[in-house]
Amino acid sequence: MSFKRNSSFWEMDAMLRPFDFGVIGSGLTGLGAALEWKRQRPGDRVAVFERGPIPTGASTRNAGFACFGSPTELLDDLQSQPDAAVWKLVEDRWQGLQHLRKLVGDENMDYEGLGGYEIFRAEEEAGFQACMEKLPVFNKELEGITGEKETYQLRDDLIPSFGFKGISHIIENRLEGQLHPGKLLEKLYQMALNAGVLIYTGLEVARMEEESDRILLTSKDGLNLEASRLLLATNGFAGPFLLESEKVLPARNQIILTKAVAGLQLKGCYHYDRGYYYFRNLNGRLLIGGGRHLEKDQEQTADFGLTDNILQPMHRLISEVILPGVAWETEQQWSGIMGVGPQKQPVFRFLSDRTFAAVRLGGMGVALGAKLGAKAAQKLLDS
Repeated sequence: MSFKRNSSFWEMDAMLRPFDFGVIGSGLTGLGAALEWKRQRPGDRVAVFERGPIPTGASTRNAGFACFGSPTELLDDLQSQPDAAVWKLVEDRWQGLQHLRKLVGDENMDYEGLGGYEIFRAEEEAGFQACMEKLPVFNKELEGITGEKETYQLRDDLIPSFGFKGISHIIENRLEGQLHPGKLLEKLYQMALNAGVLIYTGLEVARMEEESDRILLTSKDGLNLEASRLLLATNGFAGPFLLESEKVLPARNQIILTKAVAGLQLKGCYHYDRGYYYFRNLNGRLLIGGGRHLEKDQEQTADFGLTDNILQPMHRLISEVILPGVAWETEQQWSGIMGVGPQKQPVFRFLSDRTFAAVRLGGMGVALGAKLGAKAAQKLLDS
């Protein structure tokens, strides 16, 4: 039940007095921004406003991939965007992952550099050959970004060891990794609180109004706040605050986690069909997600939920390809909301003199979020 209220003198004089920097959204981007501001200006009042009790978009509801681009995804992107834009985004993802690892520490988010693998079925031979033709170019570009040679390698020799059925080819990305999103966000929360960041949960900002010397915020339940500078970091939920032309669209991704599978042989992160499907081993259980490309209009929603027309194709992929002949049961299912648009470039710009937006991370929030938030904080600090 919502309610309206007038704040007390005590609240306005202490907890709600004006903030130097406010952040809407407590995911990777928002917390990354708050930490950077506090690093540079430890005496400032910094607050993060989160509409749910915990982050409610994608930061804690993803598959835990520390990835930056599978071959078919890159090939697909190069057909719709200039080459320079694609590789700049790959570089941003790679650098973002290194920033995240340095900021949080591998041990605090269960990071493991186990590599990544793109799988191809027999009927996808043409797509595989197209990737193989581009692999030397991909490796050259990645060497310039990472300093490592031969990032992508053909590894058909691994097919028998993974237990797949109907898979003809595997391309390995030896620089990918995986992590625990829940532990990652928990650590960032602890770091933010230790730095003196104020985190207000259950506070949904409904309106922003900028004046010459401040930004006035009104919450959904009528709470009034003000800040000198503001960052919008709500990713897929940012649409109402932006221009219609910027096209920040919510996109739902659904995920299945099986019960423990005896003898599960998977190791690392797996990609299939331009990255629209992804799966991994999670403590002896199979975690698989994706499929939104099958029903794009339906999955262009900010509503959490699960639908049979997305889950059933994943069931078939599990039974026919990933775990053929193996009995499996579902343990958990959930969905997350990410931000997408006509292209995969984030919206990263000033909305006004005092307000900045860092949203539309295109399903790569783990790689992009924390560093993008830090860069946004710097933009505001410099303004």
